[in-house]
Amino acid sequence: MRNFLIVTADDFGLHDSVNEAIEQASRAGILTAASLMVGAPAADDAVRRARMLPNLRVGLHVVLADGNAMLAPHLIQELADDAGRMDSRMFSRGLRFFMLPTVRRQLEAEIRAQYSAFARTGLPLDHVNAHKHFHLHPSILEMLLRIGREYGLTAVRVPDEPFWFAARSGGWAAGAGAALLRPWIALMKLRLRAAGVFHNDNIFGVGASGAMDEAKLLQILARLPPGVTEIYLHPATESGRAIAASMSTYRHTEELAALLSPRVRAAIATAEIGCGGYREASVRHVR
Repeated sequence: MRNFLIVTADDFGLHDSVNEAIEQASRAGILTAASLMVGAPAADDAVRRARMLPNLRVGLHVVLADGNAMLAPHLIQELADDAGRMDSRMFSRGLRFFMLPTVRRQLEAEIRAQYSAFARTGLPLDHVNAHKHFHLHPSILEMLLRIGREYGLTAVRVPDEPFWFAARSGGWAAGAGAALLRPWIALMKLRLRAAGVFHNDNIFGVGASGAMDEAKLLQILARLPPGVTEIYLHPATESGRAIAASMSTYRHTEELAALLSPRVRAAIATAEIGCGGYREASVRHVR
């Protein structure tokens, strides 16, 4: 069994400086994949760039909180405000997804609209995940899998971060959060396997979201676990509120520097691991 590494940039399409950083990191760095926000302000620019980056695998970053919806506001009044913006109150939104059939119908329509928008780009669908890992919610995961079958879904990200990294990078709160998520992650993996959908074994980037600098990437590569590992980052050529109000503490430019680091590239080369997107991982990796 050969170890395999996927290095992903999230929030493709959120801002022009995010798109520029992803292009730089794909051409000159270690980036192998990106997750596209189809309803984000710079999504068209992201798609244009992706078509010119043959080594970049692109997936769908489904946005159901803290972002823009695809459908018109009057069609999803339970999900978005009059401007089509979905708030970041994930706990209350998650309860409504469980309890209210009207909300679930609108949720399903919005997920379908985002899949359809991705399909219209003509880009091959490498993977699917959700903004802020909202696909840990069982209702969302069920819809992603069911609707995704119609759009060629083959792989889904599982946010299964090793405890040592979560605790070291994000402190006790991140470590506790990683521990509390274990039952949900186990259930998620079971459902993906039952559906015949490929997934990663490990991930890095949850506890240190917005702070994945060169030192952290080198730590990860020195202790890379067996199997398929995804490292995800949020690179941009600007940082913090310049990208989004909810990212005021994110160090986007440091994450871009990490993706372009010669030391990181050398560490990957020394490790002699396979690299690419989820499609390559699913072909080359045998569980």
